[in-house]
Order: sequence, then structure tokens, then C-alpha cells
Amino acid sequence: MSAQSQDFPCPLCDHTETSLFWQDKQRRYHRCRQCGLIFVEPGYRLDATAEKAIYDQHQNRVEDAGYRHFLNRLVDPLIERLKPGSTGLDFGCGPGPALAAMLNEAGFAATTYDPYYADYPERLARHYDFVTCTEAIEHFYQPGREWRQLLAMLAPGGRLGLMTKLARDQAAFANWHYKQDPTHVSFFSRDTFLWLAARDGLGIEFIGADVILLHKPESV
Repeated sequence: MSAQSQDFPCPLCDHTETSLFWQDKQRRYHRCRQCGLIFVEPGYRLDATAEKAIYDQHQNRVEDAGYRHFLNRLVDPLIERLKPGSTGLDFGCGPGPALAAMLNEAGFAATTYDPYYADYPERLARHYDFVTCTEAIEHFYQPGREWRQLLAMLAPGGRLGLMTKLARDQAAFANWHYKQDPTHVSFFSRDTFLWLAARDGLGIEFIGADVILLHKPESV
């Protein structure tokens, strides 16, 4: 599992030193030696039609109490850190924009963006007090591009709230259910987020097992 590969540069940090991390009957996974991102070999990615067909099966309805409870793992700590009247965007909202609805109910002004379900590119050109991305970052084929987009939308002092399962070592990865979803292609670890925060000058907090809050500094 340690064979080096120069053929697949890291899609997050563009580092050229990556190595084969895991292989099973479905896919091959590589790990970046700089940022630690684990990513699926490009040849195993789904095309847009197949990917959307899987997303269309998701039943994440706004009125679903169980789903709202799940999202509260991010919503509650984020709200504690936001100023009244903050504006934000939920990036990768999916077919049921429950998170934005919950934030709007709490008195904030949240809008949505999703390449399949809320494709309004003009919303990506604005600045927001907060940006959220729940159970979406693991779907990114080019996470470096999306990461830059997320940070570019944050106003000075803004907050980025993420929810994703964190990758661990090979032993845990071998039996990890999270990698079984064919639309999951980018797996972040705690070390990956720490590396990104250090590189980009962000404050960072880990809350529970799968919530990450990042804080963009105020302008000097």
C-alpha cells in the first residue's frame, strides 16, 4: 500500500508526491504526503448523470425532524458564534435545503448554492458572514478549487462551517462505511484541516466527531 505514484497529484493542494493508500474491489485511493487528503483515483469517478441519479435518491426534507436534529450538530455551535443579522450561504445544499431554512428560522439570512439543485453562480460572487458546507466536501472532485471558492466568499471575520466524517488510519479506513458511497471521492482528516488552517491563516475548532468551524481573520 505504500507504492509511490507521480501520476495523480493531490486535487486539494497540488502536491505531486502522493502514494497508494488503499485498494479494494471497487476503487483505488491515494494519499497526499503534504496535506494528507485521501482521494479516489480519477478513473473511478462517476459522470454527472450517474452522480445526480444518486443525489436524487436523498430524502433530506426540511420538515424531517431526524434530519434537522442531525444538522443541529453544526447549526447550534455556528449560531453561538454569529452576530445578529449575519448573512450566509449553504454551499452544496442538495435537493432539500434544510440547513438554510433552519438558519433563516433562527433570524439569519441564508441562501443556497448547488451545481445540480440551486445553480445560481451569481451567488458565488458575493461575500457572506458565514458559509456552510454539510456532507458535501467529500463529494468534490477538485476540492482545491472549491476550497478557494469557499474562502473567497467569506467576508473578513467570516466563519466557515463544515460537516464531514474524518478519515483516520488504514486500519479504520479498510472497514469505513463512508468510503462505500460511490459519490464520496475526497476524504479529509483532522490533520488535513489543520494543514489548511495553518496555510490559509484561519482559526479552527473541531466540535464532536464531524463538525469543523473555521474563522477568517478580520482585515488588518
